[in-house]
Amino acid sequence: MNWSEDLSAAKIAARVERFVREEVVPYERDDRCGPHGPSDDLVRELRAKARDAGVLTPHILDDGAHLSQRATAMVLKPSGLSPLGPVAVNVMAPDEGNMYLIGKVGTDEQKERFLRPLVRGEVRSAFFMTEPAAEGGAGSDPSMMQTRCYRDGDDWIVDGRKAFITGAQGASVGIVMAKAEEGACMFLVDLPDPAVRMERLLDTIDSSMPGGHSIVRIDNLRVPGAQMLGAPGEGFKYAQIRLAPARLSHCMRWWGACQRAHEIATAYACTRMAFGKPLVDHEGVGFMLAENRIDLKQAELMIDWCADILDSGSLGTAESSMAKVAVSEALMRIADRCVQVMGGTGVSGDTIVEQVFREVRAFRIYDGPTEVHKWSLAKAVKREWMQGNARNSEGTA
Repeated sequence: MNWSEDLSAAKIAARVERFVREEVVPYERDDRCGPHGPSDDLVRELRAKARDAGVLTPHILDDGAHLSQRATAMVLKPSGLSPLGPVAVNVMAPDEGNMYLIGKVGTDEQKERFLRPLVRGEVRSAFFMTEPAAEGGAGSDPSMMQTRCYRDGDDWIVDGRKAFITGAQGASVGIVMAKAEEGACMFLVDLPDPAVRMERLLDTIDSSMPGGHSIVRIDNLRVPGAQMLGAPGEGFKYAQIRLAPARLSHCMRWWGACQRAHEIATAYACTRMAFGKPLVDHEGVGFMLAENRIDLKQAELMIDWCADILDSGSLGTAESSMAKVAVSEALMRIADRCVQVMGGTGVSGDTIVEQVFREVRAFRIYDGPTEVHKWSLAKAVKREWMQGNARNSEGTA
């Protein structure tokens, strides 16, 4: 990131932070915030305010250019200062990742039809990849995909069942992943469609994403060939293009959430008296807040390091796995300490600390559980060792 972009991103980030703190935070008590995320009516109201404030979709510039990942981190972290912040400024998952993917892979016609309304914050989207575990479908291992597609003239027919599809309820744009003879394929789909049926809205511990998470049945969905994203059989490659930046943007947004939780816990500890002095003056509490600051800084540095890797042109698969593990685990520790510092208040809905705890707990699973990333990294460690051993053996032969 050059000096000019750094200055520009810093200005955008400052506007986003001011907007979230002053305009969005008061909506956290709004009755339209439900167990399956804010209502579409609330989303529209918040985005209208963001549009007026000039902070809607702030990571994509007026000319359509995307900020670098390092600059995106500067902008997305303050968006997370409220659970409603990413929704309000249109940088939430899955839309942010879907916009990135369509921008990288889509044709001009696809960008005009599907990407532009997303960038303008007029519609929401969903990414249909994961499938029911009970049916042996794809989860952390996308190669297990059961959803199938086949050609029918100039069209494609898609059949299958998807699980934990974030934002499917109320989405207008879908990216559907299915497997053909050529391999995995991706399709851009207009929603709602009678062939895409919401079977069940799941009850989950998180509640910040509009539309919640759904089980979806896809029956004989007909998609014009022009709506295939990229080429047949290249779906897994495109998923990798989306995956690392999406993992990292999760880290950015929830970093902001934990920064806010830490601020609330700090204020509580500095004003709540116990045993003759403020809680913060008790070593056990003070140390927890000190550990929060350490974890926040380490997580921030990890985000920036991975962002630089992605900005170099690398896919950053291993690096984003490391960042996802390190940041999600650090943020979980921070959220847990904030709850602990605040005692009974911390487990109540009187502040957003309790919600941040729930959201971050889910984050340890979203975009790959910690254990899957560690397993993948361990395989890389073994592979590199074996390659190194083979080279050493050749050199001494």
